[in-house]
Parts: sequence; structure tokens; C-alpha cells
Amino acid sequence: MKVTLKDGSFKEFDQPMSVIDIAASISSGLARMACGGEIDGESVDLRHVVDNDCQLNILTARDEKGLAALRHTASHVMAQAVKRLYPDAKLAIGPSIADGFYYDIDFANPIAAEDLEKIEAEMKKIVKEGLPLKRFTLPREEALALMRQKEEPYKVELIEDLPEGEEISFYEQGEFTDLCAGPHLMNTKDVGKAYKLMSIAGAYWRGNEHNKMLTRIYATAFGKKEELEAYITMMEEAKKRDHRKLGKELGLFMMHDAGPGFPFFLPKGMVLKNTLMEYWREIHKKAGYVEISTPIMLNRSLWETSGHWDHYKNNMYTTVIDQQDFAIKPMNCPGGVLVYASEPRSYRDLPLRLGEVGLVHRHEKSGQLHGLMRVRCFNQDDAHIFMTPEQIKEEIKGVATLINEVYTLFGFAYHVELSTRPEDSMGSDEDWEMATEGLRSALDELGLDYVVNEGDGAFYGPKIDFHLVDAIGRTWQCGTIQLDFQLPQRFELEYQGADGEKHRPIMIHRVAFGSIERFIGILIEHFAGAFPTWLAPVQVKVLPISDKFAQYGDSVRKQLEEAGIRVEFDTRSEKIGYKIREAQMQKIPYMLIVGQKEQEEGLVAVRSRAVGDEGQKMLDAFIEEIKEEIKNKAVRGAKEKE
Repeated sequence: MKVTLKDGSFKEFDQPMSVIDIAASISSGLARMACGGEIDGESVDLRHVVDNDCQLNILTARDEKGLAALRHTASHVMAQAVKRLYPDAKLAIGPSIADGFYYDIDFANPIAAEDLEKIEAEMKKIVKEGLPLKRFTLPREEALALMRQKEEPYKVELIEDLPEGEEISFYEQGEFTDLCAGPHLMNTKDVGKAYKLMSIAGAYWRGNEHNKMLTRIYATAFGKKEELEAYITMMEEAKKRDHRKLGKELGLFMMHDAGPGFPFFLPKGMVLKNTLMEYWREIHKKAGYVEISTPIMLNRSLWETSGHWDHYKNNMYTTVIDQQDFAIKPMNCPGGVLVYASEPRSYRDLPLRLGEVGLVHRHEKSGQLHGLMRVRCFNQDDAHIFMTPEQIKEEIKGVATLINEVYTLFGFAYHVELSTRPEDSMGSDEDWEMATEGLRSALDELGLDYVVNEGDGAFYGPKIDFHLVDAIGRTWQCGTIQLDFQLPQRFELEYQGADGEKHRPIMIHRVAFGSIERFIGILIEHFAGAFPTWLAPVQVKVLPISDKFAQYGDSVRKQLEEAGIRVEFDTRSEKIGYKIREAQMQKIPYMLIVGQKEQEEGLVAVRSRAVGDEGQKMLDAFIEEIKEEIKNKAVRGAKEKE
């Protein structure tokens, strides 16, 4: 048996070997660090026996899948600790997730955040006990009997829902047994010390609001304590930057019980939103897009043709008009398709780039709503490009260049993923090969590094996703480029080719910002509310030292307004120190302080958010400087003074 390793070397064995034993044969250190294995691209348990030639990657906590196995084991340790402390608690599910893991539990009596410390202390005992994790399988009826005996109704339900013939596996550690597919570490001691219970929340069983509300314990785990500490620091910083908190403090937006999940933008928030939209229009006009607007509500037959009625109906808001079903649009795509189909098209008209920032509505469950990040209505930064097959590569390059311009302007690093054909795809092999190669070669020619996600494309075409990284290292998926063969086919779109024949256009769906509302939420947290001057709702605040300089202060305000600068004038009879502190709390880029000397000499005393006291300047000189900063969309004012 020949086992090829990640580095291209190989080992030969004359008998079947488990993954952990193969790791030990390489080095004892690797065996100690091993969290799982990957055989020919498929994740397996450390206990998995390799019995034929394969490519094997030994996973550690440095690998995403290895870290997931560590976190999954930690979730079992947490569940065991809960059962020791609360024997009547009923366990639901406890998966690893992007930032850690959670477990949904039905407690006889509610627990509070203060109880997490007690659970964590018990986890430490279990880790210290060094309990081996043993995997075993049972036939369906025996598996059901075991979970009924243990009085775990949620596990019984999970088993009952498994397909006939499915392998039913369990993991045992000490007195604790849990239904689980794995993979897991070998021993509870291997979980280590780098874990922490973070918070509790409510979660409906199976995400269904008609089911019982369970208690979800969120937690995290890492391979090293330093990584855990870095994560906790990041989370603390994230709390300070929470867009819901800053949105309220800065007067940007609000939520109300009258419309759960439907945001209200306040005057300053509308300035921010409109400034973003002006920038959107500027870059799209430059890139050769034309802007359209399509109806917010369209009839059922359209959504049936597009496929949304069958696949997305539960997320759509519907109504009846003149005895006919209508749906409020959850996406802009079908409207863009109708615009394309509204007149005959020739190859000379292509590519046709239709941009739309359309208001869409989607029914999100109440428990999933989160400020501007998860709402029920939002403006989608959409564009649909219709093109010939030969134009794919250049159009992709154009979109990627535009997205790069946007993210670079705001100071976001980003990484790119190319997702290829999934199993449940539609369209010919030829179409998929052409489309995927178009995306791949565009990325290559742009010199963009990317990761290939095999089989993770949409069913209607391959896609490129852009994952931006904010100021504290969190990742957000915003930009996307998707090739679509389905909608042009469903709506029978055509263009006349150079050969005089009818041809089917290729369609690109793409977003740069994504949801405008969500993007604003990301920007609030990225900049911690301290927006660059060009984007700031209030760019300058004029502060007279006392009432007797109010008239001069007002003349300064008028000159700033005439120059197109967004300004506020603080006329309150408060001490200047108080006014300055308040302006700082509002994260305003510039304060202009005016007193006797300033009034006499036509000066302003400048304080900036970026560097503090900048001394006195002639008002005309300051206006020219800030106008230049705004014009260039400079980021000087994007960070608070340390």
C-alpha cells in the first residue's frame, strides 16, 4: 500500500494502517499535533483505516479542517460538562463553525451567562482526565434504543430522519456518549487549554420558529493559547465597533418594532448612503454601465419562469392584485432580463452592462436579524452584463478591476475564490468548460491570487467571490461575479450574431458593494465610525469660543457651505472644551475653533481627528485643502489619533 503525502513524498505499508498510526510513523510530534486526515480530498477521522493507495494529508490545528475537528471535540467536552452539571439537560446539535463551535441544549431550568464559568471549570476537569474518544456504530433500531434509554429526544429525532441504510456512528468518552459522524481527536486532553465559552443565545430547534426555543452556548477553541487571546482581543475590539451601537450614537440609522428587520435611515445616515451612491454612479458610468430601475413587484408567472417561485417562494413576500399573484422582488435579475428582452439585440450592442441599485425584500427569520448586516429589505448593488462567449474574459477582468478599485479605496485587503461546477448543475460540458476557463484566465491575466473551490459554483454557472478583510481582521463576503446560463435560456434571450443567425447571450450577475445597507454596516465597523472626510456625514464643525464670536463663526459656516462642505455650527453656550470633546465623540474629521484672534485676522484654529491641533490657518487655505482631500477621497481622517 502506497500513501502519498502532502509534500509529494510517499510511504509504503504492507498492511492497513490508521491515519494516527501513519502520522506516528512519520514523527511522534506530528502524531501529537494531528487532528484528522484528508484522503484524496475527503476529511476522515484519525481512527480511519487506510487500506489502499491514496493521497493523505495529515491535518493539524493549523489547517481549517483540522481546527474544525479540534473544535468539534471541544463541543463534546462541553456537552459532557453540561450533562455532569445538569443531568436533566437534553442535547440537540453541537457543530464546529467558522469562529468556534456551539451546542444547542434544552435545559430544564434556564441558565445565565454567569453559569458559563462553572461549565468551563468542569470542561477543564474533563480535559485533564484524558478520556479516550472511542467511535462505534449501531444498527438503526439499536441506535434509537440507546438514545431513548439516555432520554435524548432530539437525538432520537435526528436518527429517525436519517436515510435507511445510513451508517449511524457514536463517540464515547468516559460516561458520555454522543451521536456524531466525527471526525474527532483521540483524547479529551488533546483539546488543550485554548478554549473559551463566549455567550448564550436562543435558537429554535432546527431553525424553525414553530419549534421549541433551545439555549445555544457559543464557544471557541484554538490550537494555541496565543491564538485564543488574539481572538478574544479582536472580539472585544469588535464590540467597541458594533455598528448597531455606533449607528445609534452617530445618528445614522434606527430600528423600530413597527418594522422588524426594516431599517430607518436618519438624516446623517442618508448623507452617508447618498455619498456612497454618488460614488457608485461615478465608477459605473466610467466603466461603461447604464443605470436602470425595475419594478419592486412583479407577477407570479415571471418568478415561475425565473425559477424563484419554486426555489425561493418561502423567502418572498407576496400579494394579490386583480385576482393575480404578485411577489415583491427578492432579487433584481429577472427585471434586468426583461430590460434586455425589451428590444432586438445585435452582437454590435454587446456587451450590454445594466446597473441597478434596486430595493429587494427577503423574509429572514426574526432570530437571524442583526442590525444592518441581516435585514428584510435592502438595496442590492446589482449589475447584469449580457455578452458573447468571446467577451467573457475581458468582461470578467473589467468587473474584477472595478471591485479592486472599490476595496482599495476603503482600505480593505481581500482574497479571491473561484468556484467550479457542482454536481447538480445544468448546462452542457462545453458551456461549463468555456465559462470556467474564462473566469480562470481573467484572474490569471490580472495576476490575482485565488483559491479554487471545486464543485462550489452555483447550479447555473461558475463564480468568483471576493472576501474582504476589515481593520480588525474579520472577513466579509461582498463582491461576486457569477456566470449564468439558466436565465438567458429560461427567458429565451437572443442576439443576432455577425453570421446573421440567432444566438444565446451569456449573462453575468455581479455585485461590488453587495447590499448597500450591509456594506454601510461593514464600513461603520471598519472605520469605527471615523469615516474618511469625503464620506463623513458632517465634515467640519465650527466651534465659537463664546457667544460674542458667534457671528464670525456663522460667516465661517456660510463660506464652508458655499464651497460644498458639509458643516455644523455649535451655537450652544457651553465651554469650548466640552464642545471639542463632543465633536470628538461624534468622530467629525475637522473642528474649526474661532475666537478673538481668528475673528480679527480671518483665521480658523484647526483641530483634526487625524493629528489633533494643526494650528491657525486662513479660512480660504483650509477650504482649498479640505476640498482637495474630498476630491481625492483621501483617507487622512479615517483613523482616530492614537
